[in-house]
Amino acid sequence: QVQLVESGGGLVQPGGSLRLACAASGTIFSSSGMGWYRQAPGKERQWVARITSGGHTMYVDSAKGRFTISRDNAKKMLYLQMNNLKPEDTAVYYCNLDVIHWGQGTQVIVSS
Repeated sequence: QVQLVESGGGLVQPGGSLRLACAASGTIFSSSGMGWYRQAPGKERQWVARITSGGHTMYVDSAKGRFTISRDNAKKMLYLQMNNLKPEDTAVYYCNLDVIHWGQGTQVIVSS
């Protein structure tokens, strides 16, 4: 059974940084496409960043230049480094594996 557990969320001031982490189990992690999504209050869940099994990365326009997605296949870990955070980045961030598997989410609040 696939399990994804996110961590690293919290309260940060505008301009600050956070690093989200997602620990995966129950899956052959190295062959899976992974992604980060977020859902703000009252809004639909949207994708933020994706990384293929081969390490190719893609970002939503609002994340380009500020967020970096990475993976450690040996540790079965997915990361999202978020810099220069803005209030509009406030959301629950979810880890996704192969489109169909989701973690429980981690809250990110960007506020002064």
